[in-house]
Amino acid sequence: MLDSCKLKTGGTLPFGYNKRTNAVGSSNADLLSANPGMYQLDITLKKGQNLAARDRGGTSDPYVKFKIGGKEVFRSKTIHKNLNPVWEEKTCILVDHLREPLYIKVFDYDFGLQDDFIGSAFLDLAALELNRPTDVTVSLKDTRFPDHDMGTILLSVVMAPREEQKEVTMLMRKSWKRSSKFQTQSLRLSDLHRKSQLWRGIVSVTLIEGRGLKAMDANGLSDPYVKCRLGHQKYKSKIVPKTLNPQWREQFDFHLYEERGGIIDITVWDKDAGKRDDFIGRCQIDLSALSKEQTHKLELQLEEGEGCLVLLVTLTASAAVSISDLSVNSLEDQKEREEILKRYSPMRMFHNLKDVGFLQVKVIRAEALMAADVTGKSDPFCVVELNNDRLLTHTVYKNLNPEWNKVFTFNIKDIHSVLEVTVYDEDRDRSADFLGKVAIPLLSIQNGEQKAYVLKNKQLTGPTKGVIYLEIDVIFNAVKASIRTLMPKEQKYIEEENRLSKQLLLRNFIRMKRCVMVLINAAYYVNSCFDWDSPPRSLAAFVLFLFVVWNFELYVIPLALLSLLAWNYFLIISGKDNRQHDTVVEDMLEDEEEEDDRDDKDSEKKGFINKLYAIQEVCVSVQNVLDEVASLGERIKNTFNWTVPFLSWLAIVALCVFTVILYFIPLRYIVLVWGINKFTKKLRSPYAIDNNELLDFLARVPSDVQVVQYQELKHDPSHSPSKRKKNNPG
Repeated sequence: MLDSCKLKTGGTLPFGYNKRTNAVGSSNADLLSANPGMYQLDITLKKGQNLAARDRGGTSDPYVKFKIGGKEVFRSKTIHKNLNPVWEEKTCILVDHLREPLYIKVFDYDFGLQDDFIGSAFLDLAALELNRPTDVTVSLKDTRFPDHDMGTILLSVVMAPREEQKEVTMLMRKSWKRSSKFQTQSLRLSDLHRKSQLWRGIVSVTLIEGRGLKAMDANGLSDPYVKCRLGHQKYKSKIVPKTLNPQWREQFDFHLYEERGGIIDITVWDKDAGKRDDFIGRCQIDLSALSKEQTHKLELQLEEGEGCLVLLVTLTASAAVSISDLSVNSLEDQKEREEILKRYSPMRMFHNLKDVGFLQVKVIRAEALMAADVTGKSDPFCVVELNNDRLLTHTVYKNLNPEWNKVFTFNIKDIHSVLEVTVYDEDRDRSADFLGKVAIPLLSIQNGEQKAYVLKNKQLTGPTKGVIYLEIDVIFNAVKASIRTLMPKEQKYIEEENRLSKQLLLRNFIRMKRCVMVLINAAYYVNSCFDWDSPPRSLAAFVLFLFVVWNFELYVIPLALLSLLAWNYFLIISGKDNRQHDTVVEDMLEDEEEEDDRDDKDSEKKGFINKLYAIQEVCVSVQNVLDEVASLGERIKNTFNWTVPFLSWLAIVALCVFTVILYFIPLRYIVLVWGINKFTKKLRSPYAIDNNELLDFLARVPSDVQVVQYQELKHDPSHSPSKRKKNNPG
């Protein structure tokens, strides 16, 4: 907040703001003019009374925002279905001067939709008496309906100057800086500043089915899907078309950051192409009412709608992630290392299949980071992510060569996961600035080696300024990892939403075109053999055709795939590796990532963009389909060209097994066993999650874009990333 900010005079002041020139009172007026320093404002948000109803049930789910100088400094919890909510929440705000009023805004929370605006008011800070608790009642107003009563908010406020509470102010300044800024486009860091940044347990949710849902379409059916939310953790299910009794069979995990649990908000929607999705109903799960270490089958009736949802919910306490100083190094303790090796030894391959391995990351230091502040320095901190597990270091202020010396440990549930380490600059007045990032597949890690990783831009396509020094250890059970490869891949519940991008659409089209051209060229090649364009080639093809058809058996198919894998392996070890992944991203243009302002403007976004919503949705769908098809083709190719040796060896084992089975067992027996398994699967395990082992396997194989993103850049001290303007996120 700048001291040069002044109130405009001569205009109409916002509702509730009292214009005071010489009528402030001598003590505050003198302080205002003589000492425009920092003040500590302690606020207790007590309750609301007679708030306006914004839901169809005649209630609201209100929460409150405090803003000063256009910056949000506090947001309360949400009180569900209450027009007279009681918060009793306390916050401490540091203000640079008393010229700016405290802006109070109240919203109605709508999960999955834009939150509805209830009303707002201003509190004149200059009118408060110093060091004296004051009870304040503010009346809410909405400029669109100036004559309507939107309710009142009751506060208790204490204002104190900096000189009288210097020590407290410094402590609160650090806390306020940390809590008000760590927001990026795809990652909210405020959830991590809880209880030493550790999560206390896991909520495992299996979404089974819906029964008797409300019909929203003209044909008397719906296309339902479900959204779940716990804090900032979100999950969206697949869409089941044209049914009132959908079967989802999806499993996902949420993390518990508080021992007392929380509330999972669940909403059911009907997908409406080209229009805004229709709301079917909602329900909640109070985790504090569920016992731990036990699976609960819940049938939840939908409020504001019809039907019910069937879920399985399991709460488990966990210590799967931890953080410590470098001096406390568990892997250097030989005894503990032996216990970990024993835990993941081949003898325990079928014990707790979800516990695949153990990961330890030492975040040591960074060098030559980008200067993000006007002083030529940065306030860097580091975020370490493995799937849905996120931990962060402390901030090193005013330093381009920070030393963190922190050790992070994670339990590995999927050996094909990618470790992401991101460096941010802490900024008090806005979102944390991105400084650089690296993505490291667990299978590419060399244990115990301290390496300097060149930081990349947000898209991981090129270098940015700075390097980070990491030392990583991975211990895992190969059998568990192989079995896990054939199971559904864990979905991230904090992920960037897909948005329309001209560059991304063009890139996916080019990738799709390359995959199609491979098939077309293969067809031309086969056709040229029939036309005898090259007599030796056609003669060889004719002889091969006669030999294969005359001796064809089903086991020849996996045998041919094995031959392809063996041929590519021979090329690699002989130094004739022709794998080219960079061609996929040679035309990649970096998108300028727009800041996602989650301010009150969300409730006022209307106009031309909304009119193009249907067109945009179709374009995003086309963009995603192109990406999925191109990625599938690239994943198949990368399986056979040994991009990930672990997966290629696993494919060899599977193909060998299939070859032996097809050679010794008649086809009708194989089909019979397959059919019996499919027909009886739901009888044997009613809540089993449907999956396709082949697609789950291919989901672990990186596409060409991911190969480039995960590729490690060579550290060259003389390299100047600023010269590569195309890839510089600046």
